[in-house]
Amino acid sequence: MASALEELQKDLEEVKVLLEKATRKRVRDALTAESKIETEIKNKMQQKSQEDPLDNEKPAAVVAPISVGYTVKISNYGWDQSDKFVKIYITLAGVHQVPTENVQVHFTERSFDLLVKNLNGKSYSMVVNNLLKPISVEGSSKKVKTDTVLILCRKKAENIRWDYLTQVEKECKEKEKPSYDTETDPSEGLMNVLKKIYEDGDDDMKRTINKAWVESREKQAKGDTEF
Repeated sequence: MASALEELQKDLEEVKVLLEKATRKRVRDALTAESKIETEIKNKMQQKSQEDPLDNEKPAAVVAPISVGYTVKISNYGWDQSDKFVKIYITLAGVHQVPTENVQVHFTERSFDLLVKNLNGKSYSMVVNNLLKPISVEGSSKKVKTDTVLILCRKKAENIRWDYLTQVEKECKEKEKPSYDTETDPSEGLMNVLKKIYEDGDDDMKRTINKAWVESREKQAKGDTEF
C-alpha cells in the first residue's frame, strides 16, 4: 500500500511539471481535467486508515492541490511601427516580476500568440491572427519592461507602412468607408454620401435632411414653371 501511494504521489508531481511546461490552454485544461490522482491518493489513504486503525494517530500526509488558476484573454493593446518592426504594447501590472520563462510568445509568418503564466494567480493570453503582411519568424522577438510586454514583429518587407495591424481590421474599416465611383455622375456620388449620413444619423439629423430635401424639390419645381 505504501509503495502504491508513493507511485501516485510521483505521478502527481509529474502532472504538476507538465502543467508548468504546457503553453496551450487546451493542453493545460486536459491535464487538469484528466488528473484524478489526488482523488486516488485520498481514497488509498482512507482505505489504509480503515485497515490499520493505529494509522489514525499518525499525522496525515498533505497532498498539495494542483494550482492552475484561469486564463484571461487580453483585448487591450497599442501598436506602432518603424521601418523594420511592428511593435505591439501590452500592459500587465507586475509582469516584469514573473520569471522570464513565464512569458512566452510564438510567431508564425502571419500571426503571434502570447501566454503569460502565473501572474498574480492567473494566466494571460493574446492571439493575433491574419496579420496585415508577412513577418520574419526568426527576426521577431519580445521584451519585458516594467508592467509591459513589448512584442516586436519583424517586417519581411522593410520600409512598407502598415495601415492596419490585421487583414480583418482592414476589411472592417474599408466597409465603413462610403464608396465613390469616378465614372458615375458626381451628383449621384453626393446622394450616396447623403444616404449614408441619413441612415447613420439620429432623428434630428433625419428631420433636417428631410426638410432640406423637400425645400430643394420645391425650388426645382418652381424653377421648372418659371419663364
